[in-house]
Amino acid sequence: MALGDTDQLGDEQHGASGSARPSTGSDPGDRAGWGRHREVQALAYACAGAVAADLHEGMTERDAAGAMARWLGERGVREWFHRPFAWFGERTAFVARPAWTPLHFFPTGRRLTADTPVILDVAPVVEGYAADIGYATWFGDDPDPRHQLMLADLEPYRELVLDGVRSGRTLARIYADVDELLADQGYRSAHRQYPFSVIAHRVADRQAKVPAPVRGRTPAGFGLGAQRFLGGQLAAAVRGAAPTPLWNGTRHADRPAPPGLWAVEPHLAWGDLGVKWEELLVVTDHDAFWLDDDLPHVRRWSTP
Repeated sequence: MALGDTDQLGDEQHGASGSARPSTGSDPGDRAGWGRHREVQALAYACAGAVAADLHEGMTERDAAGAMARWLGERGVREWFHRPFAWFGERTAFVARPAWTPLHFFPTGRRLTADTPVILDVAPVVEGYAADIGYATWFGDDPDPRHQLMLADLEPYRELVLDGVRSGRTLARIYADVDELLADQGYRSAHRQYPFSVIAHRVADRQAKVPAPVRGRTPAGFGLGAQRFLGGQLAAAVRGAAPTPLWNGTRHADRPAPPGLWAVEPHLAWGDLGVKWEELLVVTDHDAFWLDDDLPHVRRWSTP
């Protein structure tokens, strides 16, 4: 799929929430590159919104994940940062018995019933430009007030993360700040159950090209280009040659955010309810900003 002309992100200025602004010569990537990522992110959110609108009772998580793959495939997507995920009901809060494990992330045969929380997570790659998004919604005509409250309570995390990065706080310190806010709000951290307990991970400025015959493969759920990028970054971090691509609370993350693109995903849990958002954060040598402010969760918070 060939991406069309992109918005000139460099012509925009920072708003109060930190929208895109021009880069300097020493910053990673360029305005066109950010614009490509922004287009892919918008495509991913359009996919999640379309599939959410088409959910119906009896549909399984696998059905929903497959619908996202087909929707994007029909629009030319042939590669994934990771395969589409869909979680229904208590699985939005990463509740499983006896315990949640990495295998539980993959879509299951759990069927959708009326008045159920839903999270859709999809990460397409187009011409090497990746996005990774999370979309929380409610299926049914009678939303649980707790779920509505949780969606609203996600708002301050966007500013908390951005302000922390801009002020030079370490990744681990910002992670702890998120934990403190979670505790103050009375929630449990679901992102601690992601691999390596990450709240965010790096996304390549542009992934290396993957040969067409294997471009759509996702061993262990992740695309070959994403595995090459993250694996290479992790190997370099172990050697001390590069910063970690994983944002968590460990000593490896005890440094300010290095320049690059980060997919940030705070995930709140309360009993059997879970909500999250996920979007791309741009970190430059001198600043940080969210790639796009025109996203479903941001618009929700702006609605009176």
